Amino acid sequence: MKTVKIKNKTLTVPIIQGGMGVGISLGNLAGNVAKCGGMGVISTAHPGYREDDFETNHRQANIRALKKEIIKAKEIREGKGIVAINAMVALQDYEELIEAAIEAGVEAIISGAGLPMHLPALVKNHDVLIAPIVSSGKACKLILRSWWHKHQRLPDFIVIEGCQAGGHLGFKKEDLVNHTCQSLDEIFRDVKQVVVGYEDEHDVKIPIFVAGGIYKKQDVDHYLSIGVNGVQVATRFITTQECDASIEYKKAFIEAKKEDIELVSSPVGMPGRAIKNQFTNRVKEGKINISKCYRCLKPCHVKDAPYCISKALIEAVKGNIDDGLIFSGAYGYLNNEMTTVKAVIEELTEEKS
Repeated sequence: MKTVKIKNKTLTVPIIQGGMGVGISLGNLAGNVAKCGGMGVISTAHPGYREDDFETNHRQANIRALKKEIIKAKEIREGKGIVAINAMVALQDYEELIEAAIEAGVEAIISGAGLPMHLPALVKNHDVLIAPIVSSGKACKLILRSWWHKHQRLPDFIVIEGCQAGGHLGFKKEDLVNHTCQSLDEIFRDVKQVVVGYEDEHDVKIPIFVAGGIYKKQDVDHYLSIGVNGVQVATRFITTQECDASIEYKKAFIEAKKEDIELVSSPVGMPGRAIKNQFTNRVKEGKINISKCYRCLKPCHVKDAPYCISKALIEAVKGNIDDGLIFSGAYGYLNNEMTTVKAVIEELTEEKS
């Protein structure tokens, strides 16, 4: 299984652990993935939900917790792999969280849920890898052109997220329902065509990782065979002992059936993929009362929101499953037993250590 060189850093296994919020991928999961030679990713979506003052001071709680989780991950990884964050452009505190992550020594920033047009400016003069998440060649072209024109900076790597991913999805709901989304293979070809032009012009290498529905070694082998540099995997890591979620959250995946994975509507107007439960049924029946606004996402308006996504994700990760939203990739129902990070990476790569 090939290594992946990203600028001045190296992954000994070509795997990024996808960032999962709220609280699913924090320092323990990210650190253990990095320890195995991959890129461990901490989500910046409410990492401070367990802090004592979160309900009264969520902004400072998140900044404080993010720094602690990055330091924790770097301690666990024993000098191996890469410790990164996933920063959603749609977060109200996007810039502050990136600044906090840099202060804590994060080594890479992956940014999606919107186009991260200003990311190069936020990391200027800092030694940190940056990567956009894209779902089309068009988005990739727009980002690269803007980054170079305005900042004379190119991505250090790129993550392509396909339609079988979990959480918020960068596709129209009708295309997801009708299965008319562009395939991950097709998106990769479009993105690669854009990237090659910039690589040739500027004499650089920009590794491309693909995500969404990658579950088995055959999936990894397929994408490596068509020229992808590595893969991003998220849902598979949820039922590991090292995952930061509660045991009840993990059991929801172990008990899920294929028909339990469904599309949901987010309060920010984006489609998402989650496990069907009492909460998603109540959402379909009508608006759920919002008692508090956490000011999490920029497009969200409390008056019109069908439910509070922060509250729903926090309840889920704590283990209050019937009152929470459980984001999942398309094949989350295949997580039928508890395992370890090491075992998942070995299964995906067949690299026995």
